[in-house]
Amino acid sequence: QENPAKQVDTVVKTIFTTYYAKKFEGRKTASGERYRAAKFTAAHRTLPFGTIIKVRNLRTDKIVEVRVNDRGPFSKKFSLDISQSAAKALGIYKLGYAKVEISYAPLK
Repeated sequence: QENPAKQVDTVVKTIFTTYYAKKFEGRKTASGERYRAAKFTAAHRTLPFGTIIKVRNLRTDKIVEVRVNDRGPFSKKFSLDISQSAAKALGIYKLGYAKVEISYAPLK
């Protein structure tokens, strides 16, 4: 029997994520919102603004949900930039980056 909570069209990928530096607090994001370290938001190069991404730290199994509201990161190594509060909740704040599994349902 299939798990009804898991959507059939959910995309799952393993990537590296990092988080925003303190200097970005209050700056405008690509969506026009201001970056706030306390909110659970993220930057992704291509996903539409408003996409909710479930991020799971593969080392600790901690999970957070973030909303895409910015573009970036512009580095080949990282595919996602998350807010500081999301990084703390995932347990990667002191490490600086982590290998994570992301899952999201593409917006229609």
